[in-house]
Amino acid sequence: MTRFEGDDLSGAELVGVRLRGARFVRTDLSGAVMRGVELAGADIDAPWLLDGHSTLLVNGVDVAPLVDTALDVRYPGRGLRRAEELAGLRESWDAVQRTWHASIARAEALPDGAVDERVAGEWSFSQTLRHLVMATDAWLRRGILGIDAPFHPIGQPNEEYAADGNDPAVFSEASPSWARVLEVRAERVAMVDALLRDATPELLDEPRRNTWAPEFPETVRSCLHTILEEEWEHHRYAERDLAVLEARARS
Repeated sequence: MTRFEGDDLSGAELVGVRLRGARFVRTDLSGAVMRGVELAGADIDAPWLLDGHSTLLVNGVDVAPLVDTALDVRYPGRGLRRAEELAGLRESWDAVQRTWHASIARAEALPDGAVDERVAGEWSFSQTLRHLVMATDAWLRRGILGIDAPFHPIGQPNEEYAADGNDPAVFSEASPSWARVLEVRAERVAMVDALLRDATPELLDEPRRNTWAPEFPETVRSCLHTILEEEWEHHRYAERDLAVLEARARS
């Protein structure tokens, strides 16, 4: 397969081009206009489409709200991930942890080593849980609690982490065992459990600073929204790839 990386094709016009089976990863297609295109079997994953500020027009219909609603139906509790009140936040957190428990059970039923297997270059199931460790450390331990050195060494950063001037050496445990991942993940889940259990409505309104861009204000509530967004979105990715791994195991 021909690979294009880092090419700037902004404003290009592609006419009569065959893109069957092409894969677009971390690609900016915002504002792209497609006319008379064949999209049968296309698979689009655009999490930022659901941030409330984007549109995706298909035959003149903005499908972004339809996608968001369909995902809320598929995953009960997801629709409360941006709740304003504690009751909704607690319900969404409990729901996403229940579905994570079920997904972990599915992963552990796969052949040995499957939790470390990557599907089409995406994070493995183990790496996804490690990223959630990092997300909790970023938005709970640093963002809400203000801990100076919040990150656990098994955390899985995004590729953009080092590009933004951060030190990737913080995450020194590059290949932890599955048992180790589950142990640290359980510790982080317990931290969020405790915060939500003991939080008050007044705490939600307390000001905080954005973990990655301190010049932007946050609140405890908005930090919790980010934690929940990470949990629900990465669960969706994990479920998608689990289905592939299960099909491989059956074949």
